[in-house]
Amino acid sequence: MNDAPESYRPRRAARRRRVDVRGLSLSLTEWGGAAGAVAATPADAAPLVLLHGWQDAGASFQFLVDAFGRERSCVALDWRGFGESDRDPGGYWFPDYLADLDALLDVLSPATPVCLLGHSLGGHVASLYAGLRPERVRCLVNLEGFGLPRAAALDAPSRLLRWLDEVRGAGRPRGYGSFAELAAVIRRRHPRVPPSHAAFLATAWGTLDGDGRVRLLADPRHQWINPAPLRREDVEACWRRIVAPTLLLHGDRSEYLERLGADATEPALRAAFPGAAIACVAGAGHMLHAEQPARVAALAEPFLDAH
Repeated sequence: MNDAPESYRPRRAARRRRVDVRGLSLSLTEWGGAAGAVAATPADAAPLVLLHGWQDAGASFQFLVDAFGRERSCVALDWRGFGESDRDPGGYWFPDYLADLDALLDVLSPATPVCLLGHSLGGHVASLYAGLRPERVRCLVNLEGFGLPRAAALDAPSRLLRWLDEVRGAGRPRGYGSFAELAAVIRRRHPRVPPSHAAFLATAWGTLDGDGRVRLLADPRHQWINPAPLRREDVEACWRRIVAPTLLLHGDRSEYLERLGADATEPALRAAFPGAAIACVAGAGHMLHAEQPARVAALAEPFLDAH
């Protein structure tokens, strides 16, 4: 008997296309805003750009797009080495995400500032970019993309040694017996994700190999430790340059905020993001856009429409 959960059925149709960005072919998932369509409002002239988190893919924003009260033009990027985007043979360095976003906006909206909505890694990149290129960002919604825990200088030797060991070894893709098995792993890591959503995410995160097993699409080299993390002070200096209206959303059961410690308290976030609005998503952990998409949409959509 097949006891695998039924996968989530999208309400709004997605389409895929590829763009060449900085020598790599990156995959985009798009909703609304079909070619030739007239924008409903001036705010719809440029797409809402959605940026996913680490080990995720742009398709995971399907739940949030479906929860929006009205159709809007949305574009979700698969970062390099994630989802269906090309892998980088040279490895992965954080500044490349910023450069990829900069080049992508030249394609998507060269003349009009965009709204950015990012989760985790995507929220972190979006926030840094909004501080570095304030003229290109109309508004910003950050879903728990508040950076990494502080790294002590004494940790540097062990980080660098671990990275050297990882570079010497070949990255081995993680395999699963089925999409249902991968969905179960997602549920173990993120127990508040509904079973149907986990089944949908499994098909966005994995692909069938020639041997019939499911392989994660994410390049295993993303698992390597970052040998030179950005200092918290440097990150916050960029955040303080943001001029676009900003909304910070966090889950009231987030394990990620616990790891950030004092840097995730409301006073600390207000100091790092001057003038930002902050709201809590009830019943959500770190994967809040997959766990509570309706509640995220109820907070994000009025903010987006107002800007």
